Amino acid sequence: MRFANVNGRSALITDGGALDVEKASNGRFSSDPAKIFLAWEEFRQWAGAATGDPISFDIADLRSPSPEPTQIFAIGLNYLDHAMEAGVKEEPLTPAVFTKFRSCLSGPEPYLKLPSANVDWEVELVAVIGKPAHAVSIENGLDHVAGLAVGQDYSERLVQLEGAMPQFSFGKSFPGFGPIGPWLVSLDEFSNPNDLAISCTLNGETMQSSRTSKLIFSLPELINRLSHVCALQPGDIIFTGTPSGVGGARDPKIFLRPGDEIISRIEGIGEIRQICR
Repeated sequence: MRFANVNGRSALITDGGALDVEKASNGRFSSDPAKIFLAWEEFRQWAGAATGDPISFDIADLRSPSPEPTQIFAIGLNYLDHAMEAGVKEEPLTPAVFTKFRSCLSGPEPYLKLPSANVDWEVELVAVIGKPAHAVSIENGLDHVAGLAVGQDYSERLVQLEGAMPQFSFGKSFPGFGPIGPWLVSLDEFSNPNDLAISCTLNGETMQSSRTSKLIFSLPELINRLSHVCALQPGDIIFTGTPSGVGGARDPKIFLRPGDEIISRIEGIGEIRQICR
């Protein structure tokens, strides 16, 4: 199942286009994508047999699949090669957790307004929570996931790193710095949701290429650790971390410029694309 936010309305993506959820369900499920996660299991069962007349849509019509999360979690240094390029000499023993503020969320193909000449890219696998999770075991972690999407954790490196203490959340929350999409793919669509190819290109050149099986802390383990501190709510978002190849770790450093095109891809999900201006 592919669940999408099409111009602010809940939709199922089919081979023929977008099926409006409220219309196809005769009002049983809301047109508001944020409300779908409150009844995700019931919705998922209905969606498996949903029928109707899909309509065509443009990628530009897509918005964030989860537009109003209660919480956004982001994980730093969660691929060993990225941790090493960031100067960390040993594999982290615990996840580095921060947040991205909700105002940074966007759909999969907006223009990205650059606030400075210090903006970097970080392709990430994003998970959206589908049912409440508190003190969840690793073995049951994926049971609480509604689906997976492609995300970018854009980062203004000067703001992120200036001062005596790093400002990760602040430097990663400018408008448009949290694009997610193009849709949310349910876990039953993957043969192995813990091992997906992930990549990012800049103007056609591959900058990042890895597999999510190389995460230091897998998605089930992240849910286990996060849920032992915070009660995870339906619609909550987890950015799971980025592999090596970010611009700020290169010599010389590479940051985004107006006109640059960034395409982020994950196997079995699709791609999101931003043009800088």
